Amino acid sequence: MSATFTRTTQPFKVAAIQMASGPKVSGNLSEARRLIGKAVEQGAKLVVLPEFFPLMGMTEQDKIQVREQPGSGQIQNFLSETARYFNIWLVGGSIPLAADSPDKVLNSCLVYDDQGQQVARYDKIHLFNLDLGTEHYHEAETIQPGNEVVTVDTPFGRIGLAVCYDLRFPELFRAMGDVDLIVLPAAFTETTGKMHWEVLLRARAIENLAYVIASAQGGYHINGRETHGNSMIVDPWGRVLDRLPRGSGVVVAEVNPNYQTSVRNSLPALTHRTLHKC
Repeated sequence: MSATFTRTTQPFKVAAIQMASGPKVSGNLSEARRLIGKAVEQGAKLVVLPEFFPLMGMTEQDKIQVREQPGSGQIQNFLSETARYFNIWLVGGSIPLAADSPDKVLNSCLVYDDQGQQVARYDKIHLFNLDLGTEHYHEAETIQPGNEVVTVDTPFGRIGLAVCYDLRFPELFRAMGDVDLIVLPAAFTETTGKMHWEVLLRARAIENLAYVIASAQGGYHINGRETHGNSMIVDPWGRVLDRLPRGSGVVVAEVNPNYQTSVRNSLPALTHRTLHKC
């Protein structure tokens, strides 16, 4: 679904939306639109929503009840219409799409251009599993994994798509090839996030010499879950340009393609890779 674009050399603004989504889709969509509007007011041309932004259900099975067929449904219509209305490129965090099994969903990240056309879809490959103290997460029970690495060409450069737990697997990002930006919608738990989230995001930015836009769920949810938040935008040198520790809000920063080119010319690590040739 990817088209070919000439990447702009002019600086532009991007935004990561942070939410603490609840169990009602309509309320979450309304909050997402409000926050997207705030990002646009600050000049953002590319906006990224968090993982499962339209629903953090009371049970893991709730997302199965609201899953949509690819190309149709309330959530996908919202993403398309919102991108077109605000004239922005919109990364729809992730939403539950129909899987092969009737009791599972795909955790899908959808990208829409400024005309409201879906131009890319990535199905989360790595499924979170944690048994630590009183916390137990087994995503494979309700989610079918994807199997394809996805990048998309945009006016802002080539974007690599990943979701949450994917962050722990650097080989995924290497498989993307040379990307200019990485987007990572997430719902990191507070337990793992407070130790691992920032260091992993900065590592992915540094080793790929890419901007990283990480939009997270952040706070206490009605279902009792606590997510780490700390949505942030990281530059190719590993510098955190902006962040939001907790709660609903917007993180905005400027992406400078000329700066990125300068960094890659000064430290051409991407051209020094040898193991992938073996």
